[in-house]
Amino acid sequence: MTDLEPVAWPPAPIKTERLVLREPEARDRVAVIELLASPEVSTYLGGPRPRDELEREIAGAPGRRPGLFTVDLDGSMIGQITLTQETGHLPQAAGKAELGYLFLPHAWGRGYAAEACAAALDWFTGVLPGEPVVLATQTANVRSMRLAAKLGFTEVERFEAYGAEQWFGMWSPGSLSN
Repeated sequence: MTDLEPVAWPPAPIKTERLVLREPEARDRVAVIELLASPEVSTYLGGPRPRDELEREIAGAPGRRPGLFTVDLDGSMIGQITLTQETGHLPQAAGKAELGYLFLPHAWGRGYAAEACAAALDWFTGVLPGEPVVLATQTANVRSMRLAAKLGFTEVERFEAYGAEQWFGMWSPGSLSN
């Protein structure tokens, strides 16, 4: 069973060719609210959260927790990546690290998600060698399905949940495709 608790957190910032994966900071507040309130971002996640609710909830710095990376481009947040072990989300993911990603619409289509997720998976392999990672997305989310394939996730199953067909995949170290 993968347990992210013993992993030293936060790690040093992870730098890629164009991005930095780092811990959330106070300067990310506006972007986090925009991300969670965006109808485009939340199309396959049950819809946007009300902006006024988010303004109250995120009064200062966005929440920090093990497994949450802010994706930074030129000093500004463009998205978030999570590598967490949640309970209650999906029974198929129980006891496994699950990859999640959300990016602001202006960052879509430029390869940032693939670059950031590959860096996060590489980091994960370094701290927990040999541990698989799972990912779930709606089959209707074509962009997410393409990203999962590009990252090397292989389909385990499809099932109905949250009123839609879901795709569940697994990644193992060394499975990144180009």
